[in-house]
Amino acid sequence: MPAVFRKPHFTLLLAIAWVAAAAGLLLENWSETARTLFDTDDAMRLVQMKAWLAGQGWFDLHQPRLQPPLGYDAHWSRLIDAGLAGLMFFFRLFTGADNAERLMRAIWPLLWLLPTMAAMAAIAWRIAGREAALVALLLAAVGVPGYQQFTPGRIDHHNVQIALTLLSVAATVWSDRLRFAGAAAGLCAALALAIGYEALLYLAVCGVALAIRFALRREGAPALRDYAMALGCGLSVVFPAVVPPARWLQPACDAIAINVAAALVAASAILAVAGWLAPARPAHRLALVAAAATAAVAAAAAFEPRCLKGPYAMVDPAVWPIWLSEVREMQPLWRVFAINPLTASAIAAFPAAGILSALALLRDPRLRGDFGVLAACAAFLVAALMTVLAIRAFSYAIWLGMPLVAAAGLKLFALMRLRSIGGRVFGSLLLTPLALSSGAIGVASAAGFNDHDSFSRPGMRACFETQSYTGLAHLAPGLMVADVSFGPFILALTPHSVLAAPYHRLTVGITGTHRIFAATPAEAEGFARRAGAGYIAVCGLRPPDGIAGQNLARSLWGELRAGHVPPWLAPVEVSGPFLVFRVRA
Repeated sequence: MPAVFRKPHFTLLLAIAWVAAAAGLLLENWSETARTLFDTDDAMRLVQMKAWLAGQGWFDLHQPRLQPPLGYDAHWSRLIDAGLAGLMFFFRLFTGADNAERLMRAIWPLLWLLPTMAAMAAIAWRIAGREAALVALLLAAVGVPGYQQFTPGRIDHHNVQIALTLLSVAATVWSDRLRFAGAAAGLCAALALAIGYEALLYLAVCGVALAIRFALRREGAPALRDYAMALGCGLSVVFPAVVPPARWLQPACDAIAINVAAALVAASAILAVAGWLAPARPAHRLALVAAAATAAVAAAAAFEPRCLKGPYAMVDPAVWPIWLSEVREMQPLWRVFAINPLTASAIAAFPAAGILSALALLRDPRLRGDFGVLAACAAFLVAALMTVLAIRAFSYAIWLGMPLVAAAGLKLFALMRLRSIGGRVFGSLLLTPLALSSGAIGVASAAGFNDHDSFSRPGMRACFETQSYTGLAHLAPGLMVADVSFGPFILALTPHSVLAAPYHRLTVGITGTHRIFAATPAEAEGFARRAGAGYIAVCGLRPPDGIAGQNLARSLWGELRAGHVPPWLAPVEVSGPFLVFRVRA
């Protein structure tokens, strides 16, 4: 190993890499934090946090301005609201309320980038040593595609979940070498589940890996015991902290609830006992692991068997064709390839490199028997598979793939007899997510492929800018019917109520909004009046999901975009890109 790699303390190098990445992101996106709230989830998170600060109870996640008169009971954790509020109050010590809120939105995601980078580097170190961790830091420092959920302004829960997931995986792969790692993996998993279920599969890989190691080798007992106790105790603490007492016995598929909590606590109890007993015979250990798995499935099925089909098992089927099936992050990779081959190539490039890296590492007989390597590869391969099925897993595949690419890169450098510092740095730069994604786009473009529908939707950009809602905010408050994507921004930036927002529990609001926009103007009047609509608002040239072809031209949305206003609507002059119409009395 070159001497330069042994000189600086790794913590210092980690800090330098994080500061460089965070500073670059802040400089690039600071102005954007004033122009927009970025994503619908960021806007909705701001609404939820402000409602809590305005006096709403810790367990009260009801949003009366969304889908009135029913309202909307959110399933997001208050833990994120508490963190955001604490950071905003800290900035209030030095500046005014508006600047404090903006600083909070900008700094929050950058804070979570640090543990994510640290955990990723720890995985690389466990696989191939300190030099691999250094290469992984370099990949992260130039890992622009992986920063999607850490961009200043991103205050939803995804960045926190990525960080906790990486920490849990890192603790798992180190659990055969560090005494405290098993407990750390369990605690991180419990916290991640309290925030959301997006990382459930990757967290499950950690538990399964520890259980399999225990079944095969008795020395895996302490790590499994510590993991199970930490997970069970952690869930027993966070469950009553985030779930209101009135819903302790109410199952859910998309957030922490009694069905999953009971399943995991039951399995954890059995695994903890198994770790304490540590039977000498493999058959007995395997029987205990099987008993834990059986208990988990039985408990989950007893409370709500539908949830065994996944987090969207209880979603109304009517929502799928008119919205959920068209959500960009839910699209499978092959469908993105069919419409946007350049974008799909960029998404697939680094996970593909990760798969090749995993295969290269597993060719080594020594690594094939290494628990840490196998656990890291398993977590990444699950993320890569999920990216193929739904591109929302792309960020997990990026971060879990970096350690494998770094370790395989060292093998490649050795094969090429690349020993100089400059050569290895240059080679590492060619393996970064930015370089591989850019290269994939270049190859696809040279082959004649082109995107048919811009993934960034530049024609809709103005519809999500903060200043575009100024005109709407000056109107007398009322129920506004708009595309579901605009709902959270209307709630965050105006006093109006909205019929719908892009959340799968809003069956009545989403189907009601679709009926109004998809119907002919004459039919839409009845739907709008029954919903209690005060305003109809449209923005941009992209029609709402689920409306296309001849139906689009005849629909209320199509007629309004064409300038044909039915008599039951009165145009309202507002500044900005929105076309607003008041429902006549």
